[in-house]
Amino acid sequence: MRCPKCGCEESRVVDSRPSENNDAIRRRRECTACGCRFTTYERREETPLLVVKKDGRKEPFERQKIMRGLIAATVKRNIPMETLEGIIDDIESELRDGGRTEVSSHDLGSMVLLRLVDIDKVAYVRFASVYRDFKDVDEFSEELRSLNQ
Repeated sequence: MRCPKCGCEESRVVDSRPSENNDAIRRRRECTACGCRFTTYERREETPLLVVKKDGRKEPFERQKIMRGLIAATVKRNIPMETLEGIIDDIESELRDGGRTEVSSHDLGSMVLLRLVDIDKVAYVRFASVYRDFKDVDEFSEELRSLNQ
């Protein structure tokens, strides 16, 4: 690590602790040449997570897109934002912990539905109606029947 004052590449770690939100390690360093103290942060390098769309295009994974879908599905339902954030956190963790770098939009929607069915059945049906792109009332009715079983 290069000293910001003198440019020396030698420093020693004086103190090390987790950052405030536990996503990095905060290190206080001291330059061995000039004695200047400075702070560095060490973070896990994350490979980008890509979503493969139906037409084969690849887009970066965006939490906000899933959140918009969840908010639309849960409008006028008594579901806290923390619960929705937890769904997205859980999905992202499952994908990253599994070492996946790509996920199909179909699989991603299924992961959301799997979690949503246990939280709120109305929100589940709302999300499913968009995600599964029901063409008519019969498809919608079939989904409702499968939910009641």
